[in-house]
Amino acid sequence: MSWTLLLQNLLNGLSIGSVYAIFALGYTLVFSILGIINFAHGAVFTLGAYFTFFLMGGAIGFNGLLANARLPIALPFWVAMLVSGVLVGFVGVAIERLAFRPLRRRGASPLLTVVSSLGVALVIVNVIQYLVGAESYTFPAGALGNLPAAINFGTAIAPIPIRTVQIVIFLVSVVVLTVLTYLINATKYGKAMRAVAEDPITSNLLGIDTDRFIVLTFFVSSFLAGIAGTLVGASVSIAGPYFGINYGLKGLAVIVLGGLGSIPGAVVGGLVIGLAEAFVPGYASGIKDAVAFGLLFIILLVRPEGLLGRRFIQKV
Repeated sequence: MSWTLLLQNLLNGLSIGSVYAIFALGYTLVFSILGIINFAHGAVFTLGAYFTFFLMGGAIGFNGLLANARLPIALPFWVAMLVSGVLVGFVGVAIERLAFRPLRRRGASPLLTVVSSLGVALVIVNVIQYLVGAESYTFPAGALGNLPAAINFGTAIAPIPIRTVQIVIFLVSVVVLTVLTYLINATKYGKAMRAVAEDPITSNLLGIDTDRFIVLTFFVSSFLAGIAGTLVGASVSIAGPYFGINYGLKGLAVIVLGGLGSIPGAVVGGLVIGLAEAFVPGYASGIKDAVAFGLLFIILLVRPEGLLGRRFIQKV
């Protein structure tokens, strides 16, 4: 492998890996608080991509109820992405109120909560399909403004062209991860969230409103899913209402690989899987999806708790 191709694959791997990390962090935040996986996360990811496309003035619904619906004013990509993130954040709050809170207050089995989140995911996906159809949507060529389609990181003799959208994805991901790290480690919200994750009953006794912080966690988790969905949609298009399902499975692989409940583990796991996929040869691109789970299987054989997960000691 030439140095040119090596660097190109490395940059591409960091780009997609950082998106996996953002998406997986949403899973991790909810798991840290409630100890369960929110299987509606992939559907929220899909919703974020559609919201951004629509807010940018894209026409949606060739066969659905909203046939050729279009906003009269198109928002810039960056504004549309943030507004989309906030909108799906509120969708996440609604999911918590309707699918998680009633079961939690009744002390229901975590398995029932998982089934409930799966039901919500199916409802969201089918509503999307009913409203806008099952067609693929591609973001407009000038979505990122006047930036060139690709940037050359090499020389005239040995060019290393990288798609501009991949660079933007990586930079946005770094900003999001930095802000989230600050939010969790240096703010009252982050400290309260960690306290609730450690012991919700004691946190409640100490005056922390656990329900409020659970709602905030669902908002932040869904916001991250919406941002990740937008970035992937801008890179490879929105491949129908079910395109978030595949990324949902990848997100699960990431959090298990990095260590359940570990925020640094989600980041490391996302980058590891992204880099592993980037170095799959072009002629074997059909097995890229198998890379994440093959790598997960191998690492878990050696370290069952994941790369950065805590080893649980069973007391006899």
